[in-house]
Amino acid sequence: MVSYEPKKGKLLVAEPTLSGDVSFNRSVVLLAEHNQEGSVGFILNKPLDYTICDLISEITIPFKVFNGGPVEQDNLYFIHKVPHLIDDSVEISDGIFWGGNFEKTVNLINDGTITEQDIRFFLGYSGWGSQQLDQELSSKSWVVVQNEYESNILKKASTAFWKEKMMELGGNYVLWSNSPENPSLN
Repeated sequence: MVSYEPKKGKLLVAEPTLSGDVSFNRSVVLLAEHNQEGSVGFILNKPLDYTICDLISEITIPFKVFNGGPVEQDNLYFIHKVPHLIDDSVEISDGIFWGGNFEKTVNLINDGTITEQDIRFFLGYSGWGSQQLDQELSSKSWVVVQNEYESNILKKASTAFWKEKMMELGGNYVLWSNSPENPSLN
């Protein structure tokens, strides 16, 4: 197993030892930013019971909304792969972009130009202060892996994504991939 240095565009895979952490248990996080001031990411594999229509009345198409992390869960964020359509987007890496002109995004969703395969919405985000993520990596809370899916990460990431990443990591991780989410209920 190879663990990479954290940087934007990489994936953080929660170690099985994070099972007691309600926010990050079995999470796969896309790092949107990582620098000396801190880190920002979005949990890719935790869909909520909401659609975007439940949150933004102007949107008429029911795209899923995901739990992005425990920070600012009353705010909506989005990543996408259509920067040519959404002005003011910030590139994360390899065809994945963060944010942009929300009003234009709403119009493009409603007229069918942007589909659910192009964009993902999150309530909240995952955030770490200066050196906090590095400390969590040192304590073996996360494994950093490449995002080999690039812009196709929006299609790939699902509730089974953590299990898939555990199997890819191999070794003892394969055992964890089949364990129940809460072993005490076993």
